[in-house]
Amino acid sequence: MMSSPAVFTLYADSRFTSPYAMSVFVTLTEKGLPFTLQTVDLEAGANRQPAYAALSLSQRVPLLLDGDFRLAESSAISEYLEQQYPTPAVYPAEVRQRALARQVQAWLRSDLLPLRAQRSTEVVFCRPVDCPLDAAGQQAADKLFAAASQLLAHGGEHLFGDWCIADTDLALMLQRLLQNGDAVPPRLADYARRQWQRPSLQGWLQLPRD
Repeated sequence: MMSSPAVFTLYADSRFTSPYAMSVFVTLTEKGLPFTLQTVDLEAGANRQPAYAALSLSQRVPLLLDGDFRLAESSAISEYLEQQYPTPAVYPAEVRQRALARQVQAWLRSDLLPLRAQRSTEVVFCRPVDCPLDAAGQQAADKLFAAASQLLAHGGEHLFGDWCIADTDLALMLQRLLQNGDAVPPRLADYARRQWQRPSLQGWLQLPRD
């Protein structure tokens, strides 16, 4: 294990609604790594301004600064922190379970587009919406429920034995529906609510928002 690092800098959106910035915030907090939090006003296009664009390859959040090393994309950041500071772990130790956790993260970031569009993280962190899911949105929700039910069929509290960062990411996707009052299977609703109580995630929820 490496010695204690200098303070990291984490760039997040100014409204703290990015699920990806949240995931990195949770990783840093779980690992007890010191970091300062900087915000980027995405609505004003600050991420496209030269100062931030010079730092971030993707011109998105999150962005992690580790000295003169800069890294964007939440999964890449969490995996980097896991390799640099492996204890406490945020990924499963067993190779196949770790691969499955990364699979869950990659899937949640690349699929379920109608659900993500119709139930943005605004409903999780700010306020619900009153429009029902359309057919495509419901189809995506059903796909989410089927996959999550399969992943949790073992009956445990977490996806892969001990908690891992993929639990936070899956719980967030379920919370898009749960926080909006949409129907969620009881087993999955219980899982999402339990994950939501984790102190590292509560730290994110308590950040100031409009």
